[in-house]
Amino acid sequence: MYKSLIFPILSQFDAEEMHEFIFSLLKIIFYIPGIRWLTKKIYTIEDPELECTVFGLKFKNPIGLAAGLDKGAELFEQLACFGFGFIEIGTVTPLPQPGNDRPRLFRLKKDEALINRMGFNGEGVKVVVNRLKKRKNHQIIIGGNIGKNKITSNEDAIKDYEICFNEMFDWVDYFVVNVSSPNTPGLRALQDKEPLAKLLVRLQELNAQREKPKPILLKIAPDLTNEQLDDIIEIIKETKLDGVVATNTTISRDHLKTSPEIIEKIGAGGLSGKPLTIRSTEVVKYLAEKSGNAFPIIAVGGIHNAADAIEKIKAGATLVQIYTGFIYEGPALIKKINKEILSTELV
Repeated sequence: MYKSLIFPILSQFDAEEMHEFIFSLLKIIFYIPGIRWLTKKIYTIEDPELECTVFGLKFKNPIGLAAGLDKGAELFEQLACFGFGFIEIGTVTPLPQPGNDRPRLFRLKKDEALINRMGFNGEGVKVVVNRLKKRKNHQIIIGGNIGKNKITSNEDAIKDYEICFNEMFDWVDYFVVNVSSPNTPGLRALQDKEPLAKLLVRLQELNAQREKPKPILLKIAPDLTNEQLDDIIEIIKETKLDGVVATNTTISRDHLKTSPEIIEKIGAGGLSGKPLTIRSTEVVKYLAEKSGNAFPIIAVGGIHNAADAIEKIKAGATLVQIYTGFIYEGPALIKKINKEILSTELV
């Protein structure tokens, strides 16, 4: 019903405006008594066989919501009712910033994909923390995806990550360091070996000062070469990071069904969805095999059905995340994936 009726209606409107409308609608609907219970009843599978412990955290199932959908921690508890095992908020920056000019979110319906150039739009870390402090459901695992402000130079970027890390530490269960978004000028240069190692070492120093350190993961781009992935593996091992999120959106526009004229008109931005399925799996497999499964991998990119998720897990992922697939396929996707995981005895 969602894919055949609801999504075709929603997709007639501007993508970002519809996102904001749906968020507002969900906030209202979830105030109705019984809606949380009913939503969980419809969409959630509670089965101990799905539970898994990764980097010291116990997940009720391995399917998470990727960063980008609930940037400002506005709706994480409501979204958890759709059956997710964990929710990743962000990317969060120290200061509020408007992001790039609109329009900045586009559907490629023929490709079941999105292009976004949001630019880390958000209300800043203090607003996000205030929302996290009101969290009622402590059973759902929350990840905090952190980045730098646009006005911050790469030379000063570490300070931005430090601020977000310190401010959010008590309110999230794990951190993801985002240096791979294509929509903040110069950000991807932080994936280079020297600046990346320096950033991660500093965050691990701050982490070690805490009584109970939190898992820290690195989110990487799908556009890295094998040599760059080798550097990532080396850095993860050297800094004793807890894992990798593979992958972010791509700047590639290869093999799209959407016409080149439309793609050119849309312009810059990160591509997500089905066109990313193969490449993100390749990155997961390369990291797992080349590292000897030395660290957990959260796979994200082009997961639109249960088979896509199973493929990622077989390639070496411990957990998976969805975003664009959730938009195109609807909230039933999480339950379908978990059912398939149980039937294939992957957990």
